[in-house]
Amino acid sequence: ARLAPAPPPPRGGAAVTRAVADLADADFDKEVLASELPVLIDFYAQWCGPCKLIAPILDLMADEYEGKLKVCKVDTEANPKFVKKYKIYGLPTLVLFEKGENIAQVEGAISKKELTDFISLHLPNVC
Repeated sequence: ARLAPAPPPPRGGAAVTRAVADLADADFDKEVLASELPVLIDFYAQWCGPCKLIAPILDLMADEYEGKLKVCKVDTEANPKFVKKYKIYGLPTLVLFEKGENIAQVEGAISKKELTDFISLHLPNVC
């Protein structure tokens, strides 16, 4: 018997869990700037290889920090205004927001330990 072909992978290659919300321009103020919790934003693009590499790490972080840190993604191709506003020069760029303010950002694919250290350094009360 012949098996049916597997369905194509999700767009962008890496599956994203529901824990990591993909935000659009319209959601940003409510979900990030007005958030009670600190927020980690992954500014990414569908074509970006390093962005796909860190997607599983962000999924893990969303689970580990649930209730303490909100983890979201913003597609820079679909939401280009954020590139200029937050000085996104390379992808991925991870930005921490607390009380609506950009408190820190790091560019490039980083390991889970590096991301944990980054969060601990800037949000010691979250860890």
